[in-house]
Amino acid sequence: MERPVSQPQWVPTDDDIAGARVTDFARFAGERAGRTFPDYRSLWHWSVEDLEGFWGALWEYFELGDAPAEVLTSADMPGARWFPGVRLNYVDQVVRHARSDRPAILYVNEELTVTEISWGEMLSAAASFARTLREIGVGPGDRVAGYLPNVPEAVVAFLGTASVGAVWSACGQDYTAKAALDRLGQLEPAVLVAADGYRFGGKTHDKSADVTALRAGLPSLRAAVSVSRIGAGAPGPDWLDWATITAGDTKLDSTAVDFDHPLWVLYSSGTTGLPKGIVHGHGGVVVEHLKAVALQSDIGADDTFFWYTSPSWMMWNFQVAGLLVGATIVCFDGSPTYPAADTLWRIAARVGATVLGTSPGYVLACSKAGSVPIKEHDLSALRTVGITGSSLPPASSEWLRDNVGEHVQVASISGGTDVVSAFIGGVRTVPVWAGELSAPYLGAAVDAWDEAGRPVRGEVGELVVTKPLPSMPVKFWNDADGSRYRDAYFEMFPNVWRHGDWITITDHDSIVVHGRSDSTLNRHGIRMGSADIYQAVERLPEVAEALVIGAEQPDGGYWMPLFVTLADGAELTDELIERIKQTIRTEVSPRHVPDDIVLAPGIPHTRTGKKLEVPIKKLLQGGDASRVVEPTAVDDPALLDWYVTQRRT
Repeated sequence: MERPVSQPQWVPTDDDIAGARVTDFARFAGERAGRTFPDYRSLWHWSVEDLEGFWGALWEYFELGDAPAEVLTSADMPGARWFPGVRLNYVDQVVRHARSDRPAILYVNEELTVTEISWGEMLSAAASFARTLREIGVGPGDRVAGYLPNVPEAVVAFLGTASVGAVWSACGQDYTAKAALDRLGQLEPAVLVAADGYRFGGKTHDKSADVTALRAGLPSLRAAVSVSRIGAGAPGPDWLDWATITAGDTKLDSTAVDFDHPLWVLYSSGTTGLPKGIVHGHGGVVVEHLKAVALQSDIGADDTFFWYTSPSWMMWNFQVAGLLVGATIVCFDGSPTYPAADTLWRIAARVGATVLGTSPGYVLACSKAGSVPIKEHDLSALRTVGITGSSLPPASSEWLRDNVGEHVQVASISGGTDVVSAFIGGVRTVPVWAGELSAPYLGAAVDAWDEAGRPVRGEVGELVVTKPLPSMPVKFWNDADGSRYRDAYFEMFPNVWRHGDWITITDHDSIVVHGRSDSTLNRHGIRMGSADIYQAVERLPEVAEALVIGAEQPDGGYWMPLFVTLADGAELTDELIERIKQTIRTEVSPRHVPDDIVLAPGIPHTRTGKKLEVPIKKLLQGGDASRVVEPTAVDDPALLDWYVTQRRT
């Protein structure tokens, strides 16, 4: 897609640059390395050219302990060895930032009641939970599973688990028992922590039956802990009561573990088979999250960090990292659009959020609802709006500028569960261009390559990372020979991480993300990203959401349908069809115009909100639904049958 040269929509002031934590780090690292870094770009170049120098400087800057004897003994991918001999615990970095003048967690329910949890309360509850784990015999390497909404108990359970060296893994309660078992069951957990239910969209969801089924499917359990959220109570008398086992005033002690000792297990989307368990280590997460939260997001001890997320999604882990720098984090387990589209802005105003994270879909919903947050809510504390999940269209970025505030930085980020962080995103010292991500993250050797492995600029290429990051997975669960891990990232370009996104690196070094490369549209040999089409079409007031598929046909043809769902009261008339086509033709290009525009009953997504492009493509090409996609990984599995009926015969 051709993109006109534009002026940035946000430019950092001199005060922004001078006061940014990344500026202070650049000064520190420069003195340590005997050089100067006049701007972010020069700092980034050094960070990827001298991995040992950069990550060693970061270790010292955040005062993580004695200077390590070695930082990186092998830069092979996969197989890089970071900080050998170092022992630490994630929880230590939380404890050292405990304070009495600000809360650790603000919990907000759908009635918008705010409950404060102090640092002392959070750490004492985590210590009591850790004591219970030790009494049960849980220690380093054992697994603790959570089946919980986004509530403070999830944070406490994670901290208690990590403190004893056990491994945390969780699913949100929007997952069915089977979907949760597909993930948590792989780990053979020793302990399950489960809530009796949750409230969402004004409704109470009793999860007692799912909790009972989940426990029955985990024969490895030594104990199960019940968290009361809706008053349904424990499913049986042999459950431990959360309130009881976390009571008391106890000091949180940690067990030192190796740098790459497993901290948590996250999961791939699981749309094409059993979800892959992605294992991250204590040390890799600590240094990556300190970099991402403090240096890239400029979050510190005086900030209130609110990202709308769930324990099923890596952004939950990312938000918890606010505790590593002493920030207050916000847990909200309700609907972002209940009782109205502006709920997240209302919460941000209520808690004084300085950083708010959400999705392009939510921004679009607010735009279509006519929300004007800057007039309706006191957002004077808000400094940054973070965006992830998919590409943010330029029009949505500009809507944020006009309706949230010109002073607010829009920080789109792109990365994933794979590194539980981002490769590219915002930084306080770099301008923001609408529809673009400002810069690669420090230490992330990001490039765009063509199929032959050659760097490209100003045109679409594969997002690759040419050097290792400490938070790349330690391993995949149940992948003894590492073959699944290698196949996932290193099959296309040996020893180079291929992430599976199409990107363009612009002439001002920002990045445009076009969508997943494994669902790339390829019409007449020209590669196109689906995100470009969504950005154009989903701005139309009649269109609620769209899904475009490029399906190769048995006769050598190529069929590119656009499935749409419509806003209430809208109809897919000939006039609207033509307007959709004309919008794509003029705002994207003529070659992006679909062959057919089809009214769909819904657009299927993964449980973390990503459109199901690849599985739907396979279904349209005749794939067996039972093999192509795992229904429990889909937000609305019933939609799959409808898409099967759309095959061309």
